[in-house]
Amino acid sequence: MARLYKIHSDGSAEFKEQGARIEAIAWKENGNFDKIVANTPTVGCSLLVGSVTARSYSDQDYWLTTKVTEIVEESAISVKFKTENSIYELIF
Repeated sequence: MARLYKIHSDGSAEFKEQGARIEAIAWKENGNFDKIVANTPTVGCSLLVGSVTARSYSDQDYWLTTKVTEIVEESAISVKFKTENSIYELIF
């Protein structure tokens, strides 16, 4: 199960979401969903991380980032990446 953390400017990490669902989502020019292109952070795509099924009594089932602009660091167990708004680390 993957875990997504938002990295703040002071270097601290804030847990955002976890789950087996990891989808790099491509968008059409008009902003509508186009397709799922990968299951890892992909430049030009938003990343969705979360539950495969809806959670009972939960106010959040997934986290969706803005478009990935850069892959900062990759290893066998994690990917650190920048989006239009933030920096994240996905740990597998």
